[in-house]
Amino acid sequence: MASLDEYADKYPSIRMERRNGILQMTFHTDGGPLQWGGSPHKEFSQVFVDVGSDTENRIVIMTGTGDAFTGPQGTAAGTPKRAPKDWDQTYWEGKRILTSLLDVEVPMISAINGPALRHSEIPLLCDIVLASDTAAFQDSGHFMSGLVPGDGMHIVYPLLLGLNRGRYFLFTGQRIEAQEAKELGLVNEVMPQSELLPRAWELAEQMTQQSDIVLRYSRVAMTMVVKRLIHDMLGYGLALEGLGSADTMLNQR
Repeated sequence: MASLDEYADKYPSIRMERRNGILQMTFHTDGGPLQWGGSPHKEFSQVFVDVGSDTENRIVIMTGTGDAFTGPQGTAAGTPKRAPKDWDQTYWEGKRILTSLLDVEVPMISAINGPALRHSEIPLLCDIVLASDTAAFQDSGHFMSGLVPGDGMHIVYPLLLGLNRGRYFLFTGQRIEAQEAKELGLVNEVMPQSELLPRAWELAEQMTQQSDIVLRYSRVAMTMVVKRLIHDMLGYGLALEGLGSADTMLNQR
């Protein structure tokens, strides 16, 4: 079992604080909005193992810093171009980001404080999804930048939006603003940014009135379907993404 003292300062991109059994994870890069890259990718593949192994965590809240949840905007120039053997670490970490997140057996709330342009599947896999009225969703790092959206985006968006809307979103680089995201079912509530974290904590405190067993087993019951999809499809999707990355590298030689 893990304890907060052991992992609270372990991850440079994630600040952690806990009160009354509610753990808040705040994503950042040097105190500003999280800028996705190799270091956060590695951290996220490990942090949920620690969080899920700590029995003192009864509810988890994840949020971002400043005016954005995750960035930067993806570009073709920034797309990974790697030979298959060099993709192995990305493949290994990519599987564990989502499987370990779903293995956290307590309810999770995401408070999306601004645009989530990279890896928005992470907050969307939480049980309750809140968004500021400045939030937006776009898969800027994959197809529109020359990469297969195989690291869970190909599962999460068709699941949440419906098959045709999900594929359209991924193939066109569509940007969905907060209010439309609520209407489409991606998020549950939209509010001014100043009200976002207070609302997340209000909901978390409300849920902590239940017993530990009810909290844990409710999370287990309500993640079974998506866990099965992730188990069946994520590794293959990451392999296809790696082949696309290698193809891009070869074509640019």
